[in-house]
Amino acid sequence: MNAYILLDRTGSMGPIWTEALGSVNAYVAQLAKDEDPGDETRITIACFDYQENLQFDILRRDVSAASFRPITESDASPRGMTPLFDAIARIAALAETDAPEKAVLIVMTDGEENSSREVSKQGAAAALERIRKKGWQIVFLGANFDAFGEAGKVGVAMSQTINAAPASMRASMTTLAKKSRAYERMDETVVFNDSDRAEASFDKPA
Repeated sequence: MNAYILLDRTGSMGPIWTEALGSVNAYVAQLAKDEDPGDETRITIACFDYQENLQFDILRRDVSAASFRPITESDASPRGMTPLFDAIARIAALAETDAPEKAVLIVMTDGEENSSREVSKQGAAAALERIRKKGWQIVFLGANFDAFGEAGKVGVAMSQTINAAPASMRASMTTLAKKSRAYERMDETVVFNDSDRAEASFDKPA
């Protein structure tokens, strides 16, 4: 299984950047923990923003979960605006180039599309539809933001979108890692249930 994580590193992510990076690292750590002999879990992580044009930086490319080096603030810092459609098309193209048997594409964002220049909403939706037809999974995680509206614009179902409070982001991504593994082994669709949403809730006791 290959996991592709698209991380919004726009300026508004600054207040929750530590939590966002920690949640990405927790996702990979859980995949590594659950890995059985013979599993081949590969990780690609890219971050994006807009400064005069799309900035799309690949932080980790096709590395094993077992040898993954955690993402830190020395790898990337928040800046710029949100070319979400452009970035979705780029990471979808990476996945299509790799052509794994199974893949999970995770989009973590805290805001609305506001600066794409290369790809339209329809183009981003078409890129994700190609991935969906391969049986791959697409998930939107709203980082302190209700991402359902943005996910819906590109055809992602509400059941595959979750809004996580900063304090809950690591737990939500750990849960997502377990669901990713279930998809890999038993072909279970990655969806969020009421329990997952309660875990991610802003009203959850500290």
